[in-house]
Amino acid sequence: MLALTSIDKTLPGASPRVLLHALDLTVASGEYVAVIGESGAGKSTLLNIAAALERPDAGRVLCDGVEVSALDDDDATRWRRTQVGFVFQAFHVLPWLSLRDNVALPLALAGVAVAERRRRAVAQLAALGLGERAGDSPTQLSGGELQRVAIARALVHRPRLLLADEPTGNLDADNAERVARLLRDAVKGSGASGLLVTHSAAVAASADRVLRLGRDGRLGAP
Repeated sequence: MLALTSIDKTLPGASPRVLLHALDLTVASGEYVAVIGESGAGKSTLLNIAAALERPDAGRVLCDGVEVSALDDDDATRWRRTQVGFVFQAFHVLPWLSLRDNVALPLALAGVAVAERRRRAVAQLAALGLGERAGDSPTQLSGGELQRVAIARALVHRPRLLLADEPTGNLDADNAERVARLLRDAVKGSGASGLLVTHSAAVAASADRVLRLGRDGRLGAP
């Protein structure tokens, strides 16, 4: 379970801007929560804090009992490698690697043996309808297919926390709806805590709960 408690974050500068203020959020295991809001409202900052990529100015972040907001950089990196899966708008699929090897990257970072990580990567691609294309180059895929590869990569190491940052921003409406359903199914099937940030109310509608991040830095009803 993911729990953010009394989170504050201010963007420093000549005119400091409050991004998050007294923010509380709990996401249960197997629950898929969407956060919507305007560009610049702090949605990506919220994800970064949940993933221990940024530290809050105040407050605590816990995931399965681990206070990740208190981890030093090295421990936070090790925690992310095993416990967090990311899905981004830009896919971040490496064109010089096959689909299988792209998906296997988190397992390689975790030190999993080559044969095992390739087996798991192909199995994860198959679960998303791309098993027969495991040896293909990403350059042969459509945008919707590339996003499925990105989802497979985010899930292959069986993370406890799945984070998605505008994952449908580069997709047409049909593919966006399909990817939104895949993300929901992935959370339900894995038992992970799922947190999506998006500007699209249509994409957010696939979630169990939808919250809006306001300009006051707080979460409220959509």
